[in-house]
Formats: sequence, structure tokens, C-alpha cells
Amino acid sequence: MAQPMQKLVIVGHGAAGLAAALLAAEQARSRGLPIEITLLEKAPEHEAGGNTRWSPSYIRMDATDRLSDGFEEDMQAVSGGQANRNYFHTLATNAVETIGWLQGHDVAFATPIYYISTGPTRIQPVGGGAAIVEKLSRAAKAVGVRTIYEAPAKRLVKSEGRISGVEFTLGDRATAIVDAAAVVLATGGFQGNAMMMRQQFGVDADGIALISPGTRFNTGDGIRMALDLGARASGDWSGMHIEPIDPRSARPAPVVLVYPYGIVVDQDGQRFFDEGKGLVHETWESFARDIHFARQGKIAYAVLDSRLFDIEGFERAVRSDVAPYQSGTIEGLAAQIGVPAGNLRATIDAFNATAIGDVTRFDAARCDGLATQGIVPPKSNWAQPITRPPYLVYPLVGGLAYTFGGLATNEKAEVIAERGPVPGLYAAGETTGHFYGTAPNAVAVLRALTFGRIAGREAVGFLSRNNS
Repeated sequence: MAQPMQKLVIVGHGAAGLAAALLAAEQARSRGLPIEITLLEKAPEHEAGGNTRWSPSYIRMDATDRLSDGFEEDMQAVSGGQANRNYFHTLATNAVETIGWLQGHDVAFATPIYYISTGPTRIQPVGGGAAIVEKLSRAAKAVGVRTIYEAPAKRLVKSEGRISGVEFTLGDRATAIVDAAAVVLATGGFQGNAMMMRQQFGVDADGIALISPGTRFNTGDGIRMALDLGARASGDWSGMHIEPIDPRSARPAPVVLVYPYGIVVDQDGQRFFDEGKGLVHETWESFARDIHFARQGKIAYAVLDSRLFDIEGFERAVRSDVAPYQSGTIEGLAAQIGVPAGNLRATIDAFNATAIGDVTRFDAARCDGLATQGIVPPKSNWAQPITRPPYLVYPLVGGLAYTFGGLATNEKAEVIAERGPVPGLYAAGETTGHFYGTAPNAVAVLRALTFGRIAGREAVGFLSRNNS
């Protein structure tokens, strides 16, 4: 006797959602299970992919077949010991398999130099996140996944106490329901939702720049729908991943990450933090957040001199397509950015007087210990005097990538309610709350792909058991 058709819905078309849809389709086919898979995506097809489409998608692995040493310990350290150990152990033990699976779907990988630093090795898909979206989307369609674009999900439907469908909005604003005995939520965080941002971060969250065009589609839909159903919240709801970007640039993610090699000043021309406290991926989040939430005008300025041009590969750390302001004098530079010239001159003179270390020790690729002496705030590394014209300035604002607060899930990607897992409900990626304090560098895309695959696999297993 033929088994009745089971239905699975994936909500979200980024790394997590595509991995879930494709892996589920492959599992169903290999096991001979009649499962219809529908992927709902709120964006138009040419914009679908959320943050993933625009991300460089660096992945914290030494090679495609080897995870970085100390990975799990690093996850605990960066979270202040709050990270779920089972969750990150599962991520670590599945990472190599995930990358191999991607390679099997024609996603090639390279080992780039990570900006300028000699920090932990990274791998990166050739073509960045856009390649992930393109390859997995094509593969999912080839194995029969039905994708409905411009279809924002609104509500999880229950019948007789069980998941039975997803209500969504069609392009003409009419609502429809797609049946589902299992659902995977992969809708990203809530950084594109002004009301949720205000609730969690206050009124200053209004107007915060979003780091990419795809970021605006991440409005917390999956989080809200599951919370409405009784799911538990998890993660750091006061946390976000935010990076310094050039507000003049129209490019996606126009980060400027050369600020450690000069000084940073506010609109009054005053320094306000230790630009050399650590490698750029260790300071960018707190720095960018400070710009938006603590600086007048929500802007700061990275001031450098022509020594920047001596740093091999400095261009990798600047994705803005707009040249820095340049001048042969400090006063001319101040006039271009509207900062009091006397203040900027005094700040630079005071800094230069304390940047008296041996400049031959300067090493842009590592923390070189070339520190200031006797100034507050200090500069702990890369402290060279700013004396060589032309002088340069990049304006900087905070660019929000994703939020940390989300749904509680376990190592099986099951969404957790007060009494345990919600039968048939799964979540992966930024929809889940597993980051605390600061984002572990180069982990977001890896965990989205890995737990997307786990969610797809577990959903198929649930449907199989439900059908027996």
C-alpha cells in the first residue's frame, strides 16, 4: 500500500533554509519517502538569499577537511561560558561533512588571507555567499523543491495540537495556507524590524544602517511565529553583530577595517577608544556599536596617513568604493569632515607625542605590541605617529548584520518550548538564539548550513515516523 504524501515547509531562502530544503529532499528521495517540500521566501527571486547572498561567508576552518583547533573552547570563551555545549559540539562534529556536501553541489572553496591579519585560518566559498545561494537553490529546484517567492510567512497553523501548516501572504496581499506536518524556520534575525529593534535596544536603534540589501528582509518572522506558539527564547537579546561601514558607499557591506592603523575621532575631534586593542575581528563589534549608540551624530572618523599605503594588501580591508578624504594638512582634512581643526590638530599632536616606540616593529598582520606611552585612551598595538601626508579620513557608521536573540533549539535543531521540543518544528541559522556577548568570528554561515542540514534531516525523520 502506497504511503500518503507528507508535507514539509521551509521558511527562508538563505543558507539555513536552502540547506534544510535540499538535504530534506535528498533524504526523502534516498529513503523512498513521499514528501512534498515547499520553500516560502518573502523576497523577490532576484533578491532572495537574506544575509547569505551578500556575505563574504568566511568559515572558521583550517581546510575543507579540518576544523580549527580549539573550536569548541573558543565558542565558550567568546560567549563568556554561556554557549550551549551540546549545540557547538554538534556543529564541530558535523562541520567537515557540511563542507563536503557543499562541494558535492559544486560549491568550491579557497583559503584567502583574512583581511590583513594572521589570525585563525578561514576558508571561503569561491563567489562568497551568493555562490551558496545560487548553487543550493538550483540543486533544490532540480530535486523538486517548490519555491514560492514574495510570500512572507505570517503564522504557524496548528490542528488538534500539532503543526498543520503555515499561513503566508501572497503578492496581492491575500493570505493563503500551505499544509505542513513539519516546518523549518530559517528567517534570520529581527534586525530589519524597527519595532522589535526598539523594544530590545531602545529608541536609538531607529535608523541604524543595515549592512546589506538582504538584511532588510530579516524582520523576525520565524522568531515571532514560534514564540506565539509557546517556544522559548534564547540567546543574547541585547546582542548584535555590527561592523564599521562607510556611509558614503552604495555597495553592500562597505566595511572599512583599517582603523587599527591610525586613530579614530568623534565629531569633536577627540579619540574615544583603543584602536589597537586587538585584531580587527576582535574589536569591530564593540567599536561599531559604540559609534551608533554613544557618539554624537552616530558617526566617527578613522584618521590615517600615507603609511597605510605601505601595508601589503590593505585594500582587502576596505570594501567601500569611495576614496578616503585626503589632504596635505590636518586642517584641510578637518575642513572636509566638519571637525574642529584645532581639536583634531591637538588630538593628533598629543597622540604623536606618545607614539614613540620603535616603528620598525610595526606589523599590520599581528598584534605587534607597538603601543603608546602615557595617553588615555591608550593604543595597544600599531601605534605609529601620524606625520606623513597626505592625511586620510574614512567616515564610519555602524552597519548591522544580525541580532543574537532568537529561539531555543537543541542539537537536533528542534524548537524548544517549556515542556520540551515542539513536535515537527525546527529552526536554524540566525533565527536561533545561541550567540552571547559577541559573535564568534566566521561561524554564522557555517552554523546556518550545518543546522539547516540537521533540521532538514530531522524533519524527514519526524515525517517518516509520523507516517508509519
